[in-house]
Amino acid sequence: MNAGVRSSASVMAVSGLTLLSAKAALAAATGPIDMVPHRAVYDMVLGATRSGASVTDVQGRMVFEITGSACDGFTQTMRFVTRMSSAEGQPSVSDLRSTTYENGAATTFRFNSTQLRDQKPSEATAGEANRTNKDAPLALELTKPEKKTLPLGPKIYFPVQHSIALVAAGRAGERRLKADLYDGSESGEKVYETTATIGAEVAAGANKALPPVPNAAVLDGLSAWPVSISYYEKGSDGQDASPAYELGFLFYENGVTRKLVIDYGDFSIKGDLKEFTLLDPPAASAACPAKAQ
Repeated sequence: MNAGVRSSASVMAVSGLTLLSAKAALAAATGPIDMVPHRAVYDMVLGATRSGASVTDVQGRMVFEITGSACDGFTQTMRFVTRMSSAEGQPSVSDLRSTTYENGAATTFRFNSTQLRDQKPSEATAGEANRTNKDAPLALELTKPEKKTLPLGPKIYFPVQHSIALVAAGRAGERRLKADLYDGSESGEKVYETTATIGAEVAAGANKALPPVPNAAVLDGLSAWPVSISYYEKGSDGQDASPAYELGFLFYENGVTRKLVIDYGDFSIKGDLKEFTLLDPPAASAACPAKAQ
């Protein structure tokens, strides 16, 4: 989950590997990096608040689902509903719904998102970004909020591509990953400069120490890493600039996220995993045969 929750799933946040170094490539070669198809439900509540915070209470729920495979491509869907109370005591309800598709070669990314505020449509974004290879410049075709064609530059990560790079970096013992990231957020034209800080590996079995969640015992035998990602406006280079927002989470090597924190600066929102369901992998086909057992 790494694409920001303001848009198409970046939180949760696989495609062709984009690795940091030969060291990371060697680590990735020790075993496949697979984003497991699953559905996760998070209860969202207000976390820390700072002086002058514009929000005094948050209650909500986020439902995230990922299906597909590196062969078939990955589809991510998310619905993120929050009820917030302002410092003036005014409540508001935000309802963000998004769907994205990312092919295995990281050359095509399609997105469609809508946001409602107090049950009234406020934003809609849709389009498709394509390139000839994962490092080539992106060509963006927007259909919402208006039809537009834009170049977005080279060496930009898509959300699931970024997720697998984080796992590869964690396995290699890397502690930082800087990447330009595109997830169709805002008006669909924004590319964020991101800096991910990856903590020391949490040994398999640590999931047992967290609050029990039905079906989540499959995480017990997996490695995980505490990850914090700062999202900066393009051009800031992260130099003496405050991030637009930050994501923190415990990231398992199969792409599942726990202990989610979204920090908007003056306040943060915490997300606790409450429901977890493994989903069936795609059926084998001539183009995508079943994996050898």
